[in-house]
Amino acid sequence: MELANKSEEEILSIANPIMDNLMEASTNIDYSNHIKDFSDKIKNKFTEEEFRSQCKERQEKYGEFSRREFMGITKQSDVINIYWKQKITKSENEFAAILTLSEDGSRYVVQRAFVDIWQL
Repeated sequence: MELANKSEEEILSIANPIMDNLMEASTNIDYSNHIKDFSDKIKNKFTEEEFRSQCKERQEKYGEFSRREFMGITKQSDVINIYWKQKITKSENEFAAILTLSEDGSRYVVQRAFVDIWQL
């Protein structure tokens, strides 16, 4: 599989459906769907209570995730980072959405995924 050797198009064909699912599950506050592609390490650290709290707080303050625009990829020997500009419905600002993928046997897993909504 060797994720780091794949082309940008091949990586996006893997990453976009995963990120689409993360965004949809976050909007619907659907924990089991949200974590389905997470690595075991991340599943064990990210509780349902924490997920629900983060989703509710973000939706109240910023709204729901809307469109995103691909910006780039960084490759490391064991992980790939995919970056997008992310829009949120209650803000005119753009935010960074980051997805970090790795390989676990024959499957691609999320090692990290977040939208940086921090503001001054």
